[in-house]
Amino acid sequence: MGSTEVYPQGSKQELRTDILVISVSLASFALIILAISGVLIRRNNLWAYKKISETVNIELTEDVALRSFTYMELEKVTNGFMEEIGKGASGTVYKGATSNGQRIVAVKKLEKVLTEGEIEFQNELKVIGRTHHRNLVRLLGYCLDGPNRLLVYEYMSNGSLADWLFTPGKQPRWSERMGIALNVARGILYLHEECVISRLLVAWHPFLSSNQCETRIIHCDIKPQNILMDEYRCAKISDFGLAKLLMHDQTNTSTGIRGTRGYVAPEWHRKQPVSVKADVYSYGIVLLETICCRRNVDWSLPDEEGILEEWVYRCFQAGELGKLVGDEEVDRRQLDRMIKVGLWCILDEPSLRPSMKKVLLMLEGTVDVPVPPSPVSFLSAI
Repeated sequence: MGSTEVYPQGSKQELRTDILVISVSLASFALIILAISGVLIRRNNLWAYKKISETVNIELTEDVALRSFTYMELEKVTNGFMEEIGKGASGTVYKGATSNGQRIVAVKKLEKVLTEGEIEFQNELKVIGRTHHRNLVRLLGYCLDGPNRLLVYEYMSNGSLADWLFTPGKQPRWSERMGIALNVARGILYLHEECVISRLLVAWHPFLSSNQCETRIIHCDIKPQNILMDEYRCAKISDFGLAKLLMHDQTNTSTGIRGTRGYVAPEWHRKQPVSVKADVYSYGIVLLETICCRRNVDWSLPDEEGILEEWVYRCFQAGELGKLVGDEEVDRRQLDRMIKVGLWCILDEPSLRPSMKKVLLMLEGTVDVPVPPSPVSFLSAI
């Protein structure tokens, strides 16, 4: 007959108690570790925000006429960030009004502050904060409040050029499109050749002396979505978050690919040094889109018309430019001139592209526009 091992009742109770105590202890230990980790992460983030804030404040104290806002002020200006008017990869744009209601503003709230958002924030401040031109969207102020990064711009009531060009029934007349093309060219020319950033640039580049502060700016993301229209439909370039600065004696820069597919110059893909000619290429694509009121790639059209620059060159070569504007009445000499300028701008070889000063002179009819080279030079672009 087998024997049965019997545990005293007290021993079972003690075992249960021990198990419970161990479980509670482990859970408490895990919670303590999580709490400590959270405190350390928060402390590190706050330290990073503090260091970034100190750096930017130092750099902005010299000569930047921008207003500094608190987060609470901008929360009030935007009525709790209620009216969203735009959204991009780096943040959301809200409509706001100053306390007296006399000025409407656009407030961009940046995301991913410790990574891309911070880079864009500082780029906007150092690039556009010291520039002033009628064809650039004006930066009015900024918020550098703890983890919050916001930028305050003049409000552009008529949306983007993309809204006008690519929306049936909204396309501007030919004369308006000519004006838009000229305004955008003037804005880019200012960035490339006429912009002088003085004390701010010294702060960002301490090795420069005060008489070495002339710089050129490569926008790096010229496209219809970044060209905004004010109440008078005056075109202004916006979004300098990807911009690059070139020093007075610097002709190009090496950097990772920037920009938007369809507008990116071939040299970006080839990992070659990039110059202001990258913006010229992007402008050429935008110019052709502005002429034809369509996107640079549209596969809803017949195959031969799908890629805009290829179709434009075929029509140019065949003497059939009228196909590009349909039944619209346009000045054929202006059309011929604008098409040739656009084709020069999108040549594959950067050195063959004209400068923006030359582009503007050709568009205005001040200088003749030679016949652009064979499409072989740009159809091979990636």
